[in-house]
Parts: sequence; structure tokens; C-alpha cells
Amino acid sequence: MHGINSSKGVFALPNRKKLAISLAIIFILNIIIISLFQEIQKADAAVYRRGSTGSVVTQIQQKLKSWGYYFSSVDGIYGPATEQAVRYFQQRNGLYVDGIAGDQTLAAMGIQSSSGATPQSNDLHLLARLISAEARGEPYIGQVAVGAVVLNRVRHPSFPNSIAGVIYQPGAFSCLYDGQFDQPVAESAYRAAQDCLNGWDPSGGAIYYFNPATATSAWIWSRPLITVIGKHRFCA
Repeated sequence: MHGINSSKGVFALPNRKKLAISLAIIFILNIIIISLFQEIQKADAAVYRRGSTGSVVTQIQQKLKSWGYYFSSVDGIYGPATEQAVRYFQQRNGLYVDGIAGDQTLAAMGIQSSSGATPQSNDLHLLARLISAEARGEPYIGQVAVGAVVLNRVRHPSFPNSIAGVIYQPGAFSCLYDGQFDQPVAESAYRAAQDCLNGWDPSGGAIYYFNPATATSAWIWSRPLITVIGKHRFCA
């Protein structure tokens, strides 16, 4: 009898180990599942599509309406009209056209998403894209000056009060219509954008600039000249 009891004790220890290992595996799997669920929730929160509602949808509608893409009421409901406006915005700005406002589309609009992008990083990227498109081939100080014009407009009462609003204002910059805005961004443009955001303004406070060799508007010549940098005339 003692031998049998001893035998049971010998086999009990491995069984306990197996149970402990099984419980540990279950615990780890639960952690993994919870983490995946949280990531899925984050991804869903960063995407706005037909049927979505809330304050971010309101921001999307307000921005698209001010830029001339959206013509319905601003009600915070992502309906067919909002979806069509987003599609038009994506098409005009070199984004994947699906009518869904995900991280890239939100960033292009200057709206903070839940993926960690900040308005500051969105502003830097947008400004760099504009500088690269409008001042490609210009001296570095001329690139900074072009970016400074955007920031001067943000502060001016006659223009939208955000970098995205100024850049996407209908008819404001030809690069949005001739494909230049969709080209790869030069590394120098990011440095120039950062210098602008840090306060450097070689334009002397200009809110307009133009290239005399390509300008087609007679009106732009009437603007008071502040300075000339590279091929651009910077005006008040």
C-alpha cells in the first residue's frame, strides 16, 4: 500500500506542472487577444466612413465645405454627400480614392487622428509638400520664404486660419492642380518647413508671391513688392 501511495505522489508533480503550464498559456493568450482587440478598436476609431458620426465628422465637413468640396449641411453625420466630398478631395490631392477618411486623408486635412499623429506633424508635412511643389529648384532661402507666405496667410484675417485651410483654399496654389503637389517631397523642403514654423520669414511678411515668367494674372502685378528671392517676387 505504501508503494502505491508513493507512486501516486510521483505522478502528481508532473500533473501539477502541466496544469501550471496550461494556465500560463491561457493567461498569455488572453493578454494577446486583449491587445489585438485594443489595436482593432484604435484602427476603427481612426477611420471614418458612411454611417460614422461625431465631432471628427463635423470637422471633416467643415473643412471640406470651406475648401469648396462639400455643399450640404454640417451635421456630423457621414452620409453620401460627405463620402462624395471626401472622394473629390482625395482625387484632387493624390490620395487613394475610396471615400473613407483614414489616417492619410485626415492628415492631409490637418485633422488629428487616433494613430498618434499630431496637428504639428501634419502641418509640417503639408507645408513641406507645398514648399517642395511651389519652390522646387529655388534657393533654400526662397523655399523658406514660400512657406512663410503660407504662415502669414494663416495669421491674416482674409485667409483661412489653418495651414491646411490656406493650402487647400480653392485656386490658391497651382501646384494642387498641375500634379506637382503629388510629387516626392524634397528633403530640403522639410527643413524649410521647420524653419518657417520656428519663425524665420525671409519674405518680410508677404502674403503673395509669383514668378514673373509664368504669371498669367494682371492683378498680381498690382500687389506692393516687398522683396525678390530667386525667381519669385514676394508681395504684400
